[in-house]
Amino acid sequence: MNLSFISSLMDQYFGRMRSLMNNKELPARIRFLLQDTVELRENNWVPRKAFIDNGPKTINQIRQDAVKDLGVFIPAPMSQGMRMDFFLESPFMPNRMKLDRETLGGLADMFGQMPGSGIGTGPGVIQDRYSPTMGRHRTNPLFNGHSGHITPQPQSQFDMGPKSFVKSNQHFLSQNQNHMAQQQVQSKDMPPRFSKKGQLNADEISLRPAQSFLLNKNQVPKLQPQIPTMMPPSAQPPRTQTPPLGQPPQLGLKTNPPPIQEKPQKTSKKPPPAKEELLKMTETIMTEYLNSKNLIEAVAGVREMKAPKHFLPEMLNKIIVCSLDRPDEDKEHASTLIHTLRTEGLITGENFMQAFLSVLDQCPKIEVDVPLVKSYLAQFAARAVIAELVSVAELAHPLENGTHFPLFLLCLQQTAKLKDREWLTDLFQQSKVNMQKMLPEIDQNKDRMLEILEGKGLSFLFPLLKLEKELLKQIKADPSPQSIYKWIKDNISPKLHTDKGFVNILMTSFLQYISQELCIVEGDEQLAAPSKEQLEQEKQLLLAFKPVMQKFLHDHTELQVSALYALQVHCNTSGFPKGMLLRYFVNFYDMEIIEEEAFLAWKEDITQEFPGKGKALFQVNQWLTWLETAEEEESEDEAD
Repeated sequence: MNLSFISSLMDQYFGRMRSLMNNKELPARIRFLLQDTVELRENNWVPRKAFIDNGPKTINQIRQDAVKDLGVFIPAPMSQGMRMDFFLESPFMPNRMKLDRETLGGLADMFGQMPGSGIGTGPGVIQDRYSPTMGRHRTNPLFNGHSGHITPQPQSQFDMGPKSFVKSNQHFLSQNQNHMAQQQVQSKDMPPRFSKKGQLNADEISLRPAQSFLLNKNQVPKLQPQIPTMMPPSAQPPRTQTPPLGQPPQLGLKTNPPPIQEKPQKTSKKPPPAKEELLKMTETIMTEYLNSKNLIEAVAGVREMKAPKHFLPEMLNKIIVCSLDRPDEDKEHASTLIHTLRTEGLITGENFMQAFLSVLDQCPKIEVDVPLVKSYLAQFAARAVIAELVSVAELAHPLENGTHFPLFLLCLQQTAKLKDREWLTDLFQQSKVNMQKMLPEIDQNKDRMLEILEGKGLSFLFPLLKLEKELLKQIKADPSPQSIYKWIKDNISPKLHTDKGFVNILMTSFLQYISQELCIVEGDEQLAAPSKEQLEQEKQLLLAFKPVMQKFLHDHTELQVSALYALQVHCNTSGFPKGMLLRYFVNFYDMEIIEEEAFLAWKEDITQEFPGKGKALFQVNQWLTWLETAEEEESEDEAD
């Protein structure tokens, strides 16, 4: 396997590890292990502690590491002479006591036999500097004639009187304070987590063993006789308090027990109200709102309910149902409350649609008491559409294929009543809703749809559909151009005059009228080849309709292309009678109804919307080639 490929795989693995390392959802232990692995690779696979000796260490090495890492001073063990000097300088010693070998040996036995007075000697045991352990069988150069490193005093300090004793005691305390001052100076340079470990207070030093060193926890320490102090109270140094009876003595530093951290009591969260309680609260809010008409208090009440999201559709359902049997004014106020809740961000349009459909499912039961429940629901839907709580497409989707028919038409009726027809027409056209799919399957055709819409007063939504049905009747009643133009102006909105659908219907109506007048086509079949008289009559009818066609097609190439597609569909419907399409192309060109650019644009246009394009090109392709060549020659002549 190629090394570069392996390296790229490793980069991918560690890239994934880095992404997981920053994922807070993983446990901290796993993230730290990943971080260690990534850092190990970045360090050329050399561990951070690779050069640290983790083997056994001597006592001196341990002391050096403690000073270096923690700033804690661990003194070296005292020799026998140093321990005797410490004991002689102790403030517990009477100043007139005779210090002979037996006395000192007895005192050593006394301290050595105290329970827990020492932790023993031997390998691995670090002798404390202040430990009073003095076995009576140990040799002391002070009494056996060998001085060691301590020079014996020619005269005991106890024989020199109390002043000498106090002076030696103060000397010991001054040395201790100097050592503590050095440690405080060192602690300033240490990190905060080590600063407390290196600080020792003078009153924290104790010669008694710690509780953890006792061999038997139930063992009660023996009481030792207290040696009276011969010094005046003002000259006595600070001393530690003797633990009361039954409490084990402590050795070394006095540490207060760690405070017991009590876990904060878990605040018992109040459980959310049940569904029945929420419904009662909603009904109470609605009753008070419909009586007082105070919208602010109603919104505040809904906010204080703190209803969960899954309950919001049921809450809106309750709001709608509570107002169905009330006057129209109360229904309007209920709609206003719903729209305000949406504005405040307490509900969504999806919540409203869920509530709307759930009320529809209850209609069979509600109709017993409220027979016009669908009309009232149509009012809620119409106000929701006007307030942009839901769109026409969102309202139409669950009502397709005649579901709850004629509810969708009732919603459009109420919207037109509350707003206006023109606004609703623009909104409906923008929604791209297929009205035929909103009808029952048996009624999904143009004629039946137009009949139903006219019955509901909604035919204005499809002005072109009405135009297609009415314009041919008007042409047959009065084929004069003036009458036709006046009828179009009175019945068709000016916005539609430049609509491709309008031009398509206009041209189709003229072509159907001409074919029926000449008896050339009956239904979808050609009766006979037209005679010269019929062809002349066809030309005269086109000349009669020319002013109307030029009024809507002049200087609009795209509308002229739509007119040619209307002619294509008309010929395709008639079975492409021989010469019909070419004859109309020539007449439209000669009468200047359609310009050259429109013919060539129709030729180059590729669309599957209108059937028969292939057959149509086959019939007129030679003429279009001539037209294109004639244009080129004219352009050359003009250039010359």
